[in-house]
Amino acid sequence: MIRFIGTTIALLILSTVGFAQVPTSGNIFLGYSYNRANFAGDSVNLSGWTGALEGKVAPFLGIVADLSGEYGSGVSQHNVLFGPRVSTSIGRIRPFAHLLIGVSHISGGGDSDTSFGDAIGGGIDYKLIKVIGWRFQGDLLQTRFFGDTQNDFRFSTGVVFHF
Repeated sequence: MIRFIGTTIALLILSTVGFAQVPTSGNIFLGYSYNRANFAGDSVNLSGWTGALEGKVAPFLGIVADLSGEYGSGVSQHNVLFGPRVSTSIGRIRPFAHLLIGVSHISGGGDSDTSFGDAIGGGIDYKLIKVIGWRFQGDLLQTRFFGDTQNDFRFSTGVVFHF
């Protein structure tokens, strides 16, 4: 009986420690995305949507899931990227930098390819009111479609909801 009570107490303590690791703050970003992409040797302008979810694991460190889709001139590209983001708040401004990795897919003109993708970049969140801000973000998006390496510029802007 004493062993059962001791095990139960230990499990309760360990479960609270484990629960403390779950992010309790972060943000959701929804907005517009512009991508200057290389497709079949040509540069194409793609416009579309982007969204990201960040969970804070420390006051200055978060884990990000970033999704985007850009379209134009018969070409579409989708990206699903994950990784760490560092940030700090300075008054109403929160600059950040991130390194994201994942998968990218492009299609157009009857051709399509899926490849490893990564984004190195950052930006600034400007706090409009307590829980709502506006984000400006720029990334160097690298993909490897059709056996070649593409280094594209991606710009995103939109609303950020802080929780």
